[in-house]
Amino acid sequence: MTTKRFNRRSFLQTSATIGAAATFSAPNILRANNLNEKLNIAMIGIGNRGQSNTGYFKGENIVALCDVNMAKLGIAAKSYPKARQAKDFRRLFDHQKEFDAVVVSTPEHTHAFATLPALQLGKHVYCEKPLTYNIEESRIIRMAARRTKVATQMGTQNHANDNYRRVVELIQSGAIGSVREVHVWNSRAWGWHKSEQAARKAKDRFIVIRTPKTPQPIPAGLDWDLWLGPAPARPFHNHYFQGPIWYRWWDFGNGTMSDLGSHWIDLPFWALKLEAPLTVEARGPKPHHDIAPASMQAIYEYGARGDLPPVKLTWYQGLEKPQIWKDNGIPKWANGHLFIGDKGMLLSDFRKHVLLPEKTFADFKGPDPFIPRSTGHHQDWVIASKGGAPTLSNFEYAGLLTEANHLGNVAYRAGKKIQWDTKEMRATNAPNAEQFIRRDYRKGWNLS
Repeated sequence: MTTKRFNRRSFLQTSATIGAAATFSAPNILRANNLNEKLNIAMIGIGNRGQSNTGYFKGENIVALCDVNMAKLGIAAKSYPKARQAKDFRRLFDHQKEFDAVVVSTPEHTHAFATLPALQLGKHVYCEKPLTYNIEESRIIRMAARRTKVATQMGTQNHANDNYRRVVELIQSGAIGSVREVHVWNSRAWGWHKSEQAARKAKDRFIVIRTPKTPQPIPAGLDWDLWLGPAPARPFHNHYFQGPIWYRWWDFGNGTMSDLGSHWIDLPFWALKLEAPLTVEARGPKPHHDIAPASMQAIYEYGARGDLPPVKLTWYQGLEKPQIWKDNGIPKWANGHLFIGDKGMLLSDFRKHVLLPEKTFADFKGPDPFIPRSTGHHQDWVIASKGGAPTLSNFEYAGLLTEANHLGNVAYRAGKKIQWDTKEMRATNAPNAEQFIRRDYRKGWNLS
């Protein structure tokens, strides 16, 4: 394992150096030659989010369905009876000539394992957020996407909404001046709570406060070993498997920080042209061994980017909120972004935004739109896969966003402010952070 890690790290550093100035060219086209021809798509993961994604792409040819749950597979097969069915996505790639593109909607601990072989085979890939389970996996996927230059898109649907695009235009055109401070908060308080009473107070829909001690019977038709994939083996319990519960367990996901951070931090990451932070620190309850926190903060410090000044970005989740919010200094939106510039502030959420103080901006006229209107987040990827305009939440951008979000959890679990060396992919002052940047995989699973 030590040798593998050294070779993988060397590969990543070399790739980063070679590809630092890389630009995206038009995607390689495997079968579709124009926008009127349909893609042949393989769907990996068809329960919950995967079911929704299958619906989004029903206008194309769904030629393969893959899921570890035979019940889910059977339901989807009724709508697509001619589609090849598979339980193990690794075997699906044995029939790779049958499809041009892959949609990955599995839990995040298997995202990279389904995505990497697709990229290596020159397939276009749409992958749900967060792009990968950890930082090393994100770097591997980002470098693979650079080399293959296929059409890629991470499932950050709000990247396509008009409100986000108008906010990016306002910030980048200097409406509120130079931005040196950003606050991002999300009120979802799902994760580890000290007690059931605290969980109910936080309105957690799925109360999990401790690791199950007694296993449950594996549901009929579910291949639990395949669902675990590269994660450590453990007996089945519905708390690990059910819907959105799995993402709060460290072995399978990274909690709200990486999940909703993909949506909410996306906006300042885009607007302020962020990449790798210099330092990251986090505040919250003492880390639980198995479960991600319901409430926490992460503070990122970014250096100057060209003409843009250094900026501090603070993330708040659960019950945490910015001080200016607590002091009634801004409208108390449940979730939001607050950009603080030297000429004013901009407050936004997914669907609306306002310049503050409102009196100051009463007669303000924003710039003419310069970011094209989206045809729809999913459709943008379909068009790019057929040789159209590249996507905006491609794996280069999404990989950087994913790495940064994971760093919030790395700092939280390491228990100290970390100094981040992105080229070496390590926290230079925190050797104990290494275990959260990458991990050993279960026997039979590897990324190569």
